[in-house]
Amino acid sequence: MTTDSPPNDRRRWLALAVVMTASFMDLVDVTIVNIAMPSIRRDIDASFSVLQWLSEGYALAFAIGLITGGRLGDIYGRKKVFLLGIGGFTLASMLCGVVSDPQLLVGARVLQGLMGALMVPQVLSIIHVTFPAHERGKVFGMFGAVVGLGAVSGPLLGALLTQWNLFGLEWRPIFLINLPVGIAGLILGRRFITESKAPKALKLDLVGVALASVGLLMLLYPLTQGREHDWPLWGFISMAASLPVFGAFVMYERHKTRKDGSPLVELSLFRVRSFTGGVGVQLVFGMTTGIFFMVWTMYMQIGLGWSALRAGLTGIPFSLAVSAAAGMSVQKFVPRFGRKVLSTGALVMAAGVLIYIWEANRYGADIKSWQMALPLIVMGTGMGLIVSPITDAILSEVPREHAGSASGLINTTMQLGNAIGLGLVSVAFFSVVDDADPRRESMADIFGGAFTHAMWWVAGGMALVFALLFLLPKRRAVEDAPATEQAPEAESELEPAAA
Repeated sequence: MTTDSPPNDRRRWLALAVVMTASFMDLVDVTIVNIAMPSIRRDIDASFSVLQWLSEGYALAFAIGLITGGRLGDIYGRKKVFLLGIGGFTLASMLCGVVSDPQLLVGARVLQGLMGALMVPQVLSIIHVTFPAHERGKVFGMFGAVVGLGAVSGPLLGALLTQWNLFGLEWRPIFLINLPVGIAGLILGRRFITESKAPKALKLDLVGVALASVGLLMLLYPLTQGREHDWPLWGFISMAASLPVFGAFVMYERHKTRKDGSPLVELSLFRVRSFTGGVGVQLVFGMTTGIFFMVWTMYMQIGLGWSALRAGLTGIPFSLAVSAAAGMSVQKFVPRFGRKVLSTGALVMAAGVLIYIWEANRYGADIKSWQMALPLIVMGTGMGLIVSPITDAILSEVPREHAGSASGLINTTMQLGNAIGLGLVSVAFFSVVDDADPRRESMADIFGGAFTHAMWWVAGGMALVFALLFLLPKRRAVEDAPATEQAPEAESELEPAAA
């Protein structure tokens, strides 16, 4: 079977439906948990640090495994690794839905993140080898719509499943809903997805994975747990010691490049100014969004005492604004204004954060959902102007032969930033809660103060994003060639294997 499936081959559309459903399942699972955290906390008596690890453990495992997951697909076959990932993701979802111990739940979430890291990198590769070049634009447009739908659906679906308390299971259906979806994906994927591998043999960088994992854990574990242990000395020692571990990682990656040309991270990419700046943007942007989504949920449900359903419905204007702005930015704004669209997005999102801070201080515990709509729409619009075109802007000056590695690094950096942001919630939010006196202040006032404090961190992060965006090119140096002209070069990078 050739790389480009014949136009009358409808199997490729069924394969597309399978991989897009898997992507949707992953996207929803990232956002669906936040809205159910207060219910999880009540049901299994989870501490705040456990709640952080439910999101951070997933994000960290996903970030660490993402590049390796893509490399495994290149070596052993993308279909095979995709099916392994979706099967493991389904199993981990079942474990999340049946365990009652907080630590076991965190462990199941980490497993879920690792399986997602096997599953997700294969999606774009499978699309690339399944569809001819002239159809990929339409397919990637559909993929973008699925991403937007996932952003809208996650919080609302989580709110509904938690509020309904199906069969008395409380929050557990948010995980168990993945079972029928995952099983169907396994059956249909096995039948309709075509196998493919990289055209040249590659090797795994297990030492690089180990060094990166150890360094990240040494940094993030004390950052998340330190508050509960009154910031012990070992935590600061661990965070400081992570720096030489990262230094050893860089040195080993250089050695690995000279030895066999199969490093975990292609360090030569960081010689490209726009790529380095773009990675910085992704890291800081991931940190700010990680902080916001966690503290936002705590503020509404624990501080204001709102139900999961009310909190989920309150977030709909934000999600719709993200989706609408993302579509407009790629189709209309970026071709005309280039990098200015991204810079405008950062400023607009920062403006929404400042409006939210003002409203939270102005209305206090009496704030209503409709009053939150304005700052959420402004923030969502700003985010949409950034998230959709940012990857293309970062890759615009990257050599074509390193595009795959660069894409993996971009996604990894975003997830890593999210994990760091979730760790910083201990400082930006929970430290304010700990310092408050519940005998003098109501829960709404305590969490409201912590929320506005954390939102200043988000505003500062967006200011840094705005500054880093100036490292990106003003617009693409060379316009894309017609799809038919690009096809031979694009397809030469990926060769299908026997199904």
